[in-house]
Amino acid sequence: MGKADFLSPKAIANRIKSKGLQKLRWYCQMCQKQCRDENGFKCHCMSESHQRQLLLASENPNKFMDYFSSEFKNEFVELLRRRFGTKRVHNNIVYNEYISDREHIHMNSTKWETLTDFTKWLGREGFCKVDETPKGWYIQYIDRDPETIRRQEEQARKKKHDLDDEERSAKFIADQVRRGRDSKEPEETPVYTELQRESEEEKIAFNLGASSCVAGPSKASSALGASALKAAAASTKRKDTSSSSDSRVDKRKKSALEEIMEMEENKRRKQQQSVRTDYWLQPNIVVKVVTKRLGEKYHKKKAIVMEVRDKYAALVKMIDSGDKLKLDQNHVETVIPAPGKRVRILNGPYRDMEALLEGIDEKNFSATLTLESGQQKGRRVDVAYEDFSKLA
Repeated sequence: MGKADFLSPKAIANRIKSKGLQKLRWYCQMCQKQCRDENGFKCHCMSESHQRQLLLASENPNKFMDYFSSEFKNEFVELLRRRFGTKRVHNNIVYNEYISDREHIHMNSTKWETLTDFTKWLGREGFCKVDETPKGWYIQYIDRDPETIRRQEEQARKKKHDLDDEERSAKFIADQVRRGRDSKEPEETPVYTELQRESEEEKIAFNLGASSCVAGPSKASSALGASALKAAAASTKRKDTSSSSDSRVDKRKKSALEEIMEMEENKRRKQQQSVRTDYWLQPNIVVKVVTKRLGEKYHKKKAIVMEVRDKYAALVKMIDSGDKLKLDQNHVETVIPAPGKRVRILNGPYRDMEALLEGIDEKNFSATLTLESGQQKGRRVDVAYEDFSKLA
């Protein structure tokens, strides 16, 4: 029977079958030939070309087996790294994706007889983390790429730096709380006394609206009433003089002018909160480097902001050495000069204005500034430490 024509349906079907994935047991790794059925594989094994390949492999069988094993391992691990990364996955899932390639290296030509043996070998050699479960063996790729290790170390350092900032903020808040407790006057502890009288026959009368007792028929009862009033006054005392005066001020009704002033103050505070931003860097100001990632050479050193990039980063020039660095705003802090020096306001309702430093209020962590630019020139305002910095 003659060979089918190239465009005949049978020839087209044969070509389609040849391109598809077929049974692995009918594949010859030495000849890299895939057969469609058992008869074809038997005929191939009896062919002269296959016999020559077997003679060639018999001269040094370990060389060919090591080569196929190395190729199989490299391709399998590369697929695991590229497809699944460092995720934990079943080994059979990876193997099924690997053998979907028609030109892959078959496991029957390697030194591993089963997929389980190959999985255990990967765990012993340190390529993957392997663990056995009732559902089978699971593998997890161990990424030893220098770039990946460097990136992980960078993330760890950044996380540690964020923790340092949080600890610094917590310590700052704790110091403020401690200062507030120290400055507060200790309250007097009330002393409770028992009301006593010398004789059971004597009667005691109280007048809560007056400071003295009601006069009685006898002198003894008057004296006893006076002593009882003193004891009652001592037992009902709960607060000191300062707290009682504060309560009287609070209970006093506010006037219309005080209510208007309070409303204006609340309105001004809301406006200040609305104009604040989370970025504050501006050129031509002096800042201090607070990060330790650059080494002791730059830590706690002052620099001048030359250029602001993307609102949160800046190109700075060190004052001592003249080196130029690119830093994030979290790596620097504002510099408070001596009174009489010029500063620039970086945040709040007076942002971008230049001012003159008049004085520093250490208790409230703020400073008094006199505005030198803008429509409110000459006005004295109170600005927090972190909202202004020294001009270069």
